[in-house]
Amino acid sequence: MEIQISNILAITFQILIPIALAAIAGTISERSGVINLGLEGMMLIGAFGGAYGSFISGNPYVGIVFSVIICSVMGFLHAYFCLALKAHQSVVGVGINIFAGGITATLLKIIWQNEGQSPIVKSVPNVTIPVLNKIPVLRVLFENQSVYLYFTIIIAVFSYIVIYKTKVGLRLRAIGDHPKTAQTSGINVNKYRYIAVTISGAIAGLAGSYLSISLNNLFVKDMTAGRGFMGLAANIFGGWNPLGSLIASFVFSVAQTLRFYLTGLNIPSYFIEMIPYLVTLVVLVVIKNKSKGPEALGKIE
Repeated sequence: MEIQISNILAITFQILIPIALAAIAGTISERSGVINLGLEGMMLIGAFGGAYGSFISGNPYVGIVFSVIICSVMGFLHAYFCLALKAHQSVVGVGINIFAGGITATLLKIIWQNEGQSPIVKSVPNVTIPVLNKIPVLRVLFENQSVYLYFTIIIAVFSYIVIYKTKVGLRLRAIGDHPKTAQTSGINVNKYRYIAVTISGAIAGLAGSYLSISLNNLFVKDMTAGRGFMGLAANIFGGWNPLGSLIASFVFSVAQTLRFYLTGLNIPSYFIEMIPYLVTLVVLVVIKNKSKGPEALGKIE
């Protein structure tokens, strides 16, 4: 029984990492009042950047740096289009997603002469923490585990502290709810928004790099497979709270894990594939009127 629970948790944590990072990225951006629908595309570019950085250097940590830097720039550009050019935030986000799919497929062909996937690259090794890996059931957290899981938890906790326990976070929340009042009180609204959306892009890049140089050891075309959108849903489910987003991502990840255990049963495969997305839709419908986001979300004047 313990082994089965550990196996379920192991798969759940693998699925959790990119969804949770995307959710936290969405939380940070949207707390500033800027919708980031481009998380899916940023993650895809981050996945490509991770594989390419590891490929040219032979060092997966260089791949992580590549992913974070490239997607920070993507985040900044998203903010620039929305804030400086007053473009519709959702349209910009969708545009980033389309661009990401096209540019990664093109670069895949140019760099590796392959339309489906990159060559195998060096990946970030998993780690085992002595002593803690002996704890029953929870040993899966500390034995042969991806360092990205620890990054995810640290980022969630740190983001929560900054947003809810510091003056910077108070100002960020004020900007998301009442930007005009914040501006009148002397807060540089656009400065905070640029920083928040840029950080959002960086975290999305980190999430993408996990897919190509930790969960896998290569880049595959369109490998994000909707995880960015699930992250956005987890952000809403979590009440635009980093820790809430982490918990919501865990719920969605459990739903994803169920697919593996239902496969082989006398259940239509298309229904099994629907489960995580069905759970996402049900959750969003249930909390539609209960979860309240930033009041000025999506309203740039």
